[in-house]
Order: sequence, then structure tokens, then C-alpha cells
Amino acid sequence: MNKKLIQWLSLPIILGLNTIFLSNAFADLTIADDMGNKVILAKPAERVISLSPHLTELVFAIDQGDKLVGVMSFSNYPEAAKKIPRIGSYNTISYESITQIQPDLILAWGSGNGSEAIHKLKSLGFPVYVSEPNKLEGVAATIRKLGILLDAKDKGENEANKFINRLSQLTEKYSNRKKMSVFYQLSDNPIMTLSGRHIISDVIELCGGFNIFAKAIPIALKVSLESLVRSDPQIVIAGTKKENEKKWLRNWEDRSSMKVVKNRQIYFIDPDLLVRHGPRIIDGAEKMCNYLERSRNQGKKID
Repeated sequence: MNKKLIQWLSLPIILGLNTIFLSNAFADLTIADDMGNKVILAKPAERVISLSPHLTELVFAIDQGDKLVGVMSFSNYPEAAKKIPRIGSYNTISYESITQIQPDLILAWGSGNGSEAIHKLKSLGFPVYVSEPNKLEGVAATIRKLGILLDAKDKGENEANKFINRLSQLTEKYSNRKKMSVFYQLSDNPIMTLSGRHIISDVIELCGGFNIFAKAIPIALKVSLESLVRSDPQIVIAGTKKENEKKWLRNWEDRSSMKVVKNRQIYFIDPDLLVRHGPRIIDGAEKMCNYLERSRNQGKKID
């Protein structure tokens, strides 16, 4: 066959392959967030704003902290997070600051930031990834997705796999343990807890327990002393900082009629290790599982 004819016939194939290559090279990144909404980026994000401490931690977990150009108050881990400019607090967001910064991706917390704030940010033209994992596996999924969005796919996969491996070890160890009723204390005055809609319930179940307020409708709710006494938990996991432990414990001693007080089954875990949907939640889960196991073995002879 004539050489020029072969070249002419091959030209459409070559052009087609080039078109495919170029379209793939410049294809948009599309990721579904925890609300099921698509987040579309023309290229991996370089200027990122985090609207929750747990999302700040997740970005640092995949070694992309240098891309954070704004965070919310209480973004205090790791240490480097404290140096990033603040663009709001738990109940206020500076939209003016965000507009000035012009991020190419905003990471939001669904229940923490609220639908109104998220809608406003989207209306300003910013791509928003909404995080709301209610299962521990969801934390690993978020790590993977952020790895893709921030051009750190391999690191995201590695960190997600580490998380899942630790989760699997805890599941294998505690899945068949005797069930225990658990009250998670979110605050002391007023007494508050978290329902089954929060990831804390998944941690409790992982450790062989059940959240006594799992069926409550709100994510966070006030609890009357009467309902707490009536629920009669076997163990209390109190989420507060070290400096508050003595005060909280004194208040529990005033409820001396409760078995959990008589049996001294009140334990403290730093709330940042459990309430935040970040990579350290697996550390908090390990602590909780150890406390539930200690409570199960109370009065038993342990070899």
C-alpha cells in the first residue's frame, strides 16, 4: 500500500488518540461528598480552606497542610495548624475573608457548619466538599477522597489503609464481647450527650457497647437527670479536658444512687479524640474499648 495513503488513513486514529489523551490530561476531578453531591475541580486544589478542626487534621494527615490558607478556630492539631489564618469560629464564618482569599476548594462540616452557610459558600462560586461521616469507615473514605482532591492520592490510600487496619484489629478483638450500656457525656452543665446519628455511637458499638440515647432524634441533646437515672448506664465515658475532670467527677458523686457511680465506672477521654471525625478517632476508640473491657472485668479474677 502506498506510504502516503497509509499515513493518510492513520491520521484520524492518531488525532483520535491525541484527543483522548488531551481530554484525560485536562479532565475535571469529580468526587461525591458525604451528602452525595458532586464536587468538581478543574485541577487538584492548591488553596484550601477548612471549616472544621477534623478536616484540618485530615489535610495534615495526608501531608498537605501547606495548602491550607484558612481554618476555623479550635484547629489546634497538629501544632502547625495553629499558625494558619482564622476565617471564623464554631458559629460564625467570615465570608469577606474567604472571598479575599479566593480558595479553589472549601472543606465543610455538614452538621457543624450548617446547610445555610454551605449553600451561601456555593452561591459565591466556591466548590465545597461536605464531610459528615457517621461510621468509622467513612473517615477512611474521606482520607482517600481528600487525597484525590489535593493531588496526594498515594498518601491518601496509605493513610486510609492504616486506619482500616487498626479498625479491623479492634473489630476482631471486641466484636463478640458482652454488650454494655454506655452513656457518653458531651458536657456537664447542662448534661448533654450525642445520639446514634453521631459517629460516637459507632465507636461505642465497635467496643461492644450500645449508646443508651442512640434513638434520640437530635445529634446533640440535653439530658435530664431523671432520664439519665432511669436509663441506668453501666459505664460513663466523659468527654472533657484534663482540667475539668475533678469537677465533673464531683458532680457524678452527687448522683450516688446510680450504680455507675457506686461501681466507679466513670472514665474520661479527651473529646478531641472522639468527637472529631478525624484520624485520631481511632486512638479514642482504642481508649474507649479498653475502658469498656476494664468495666466488664470488674470483680472478675483476671489471669
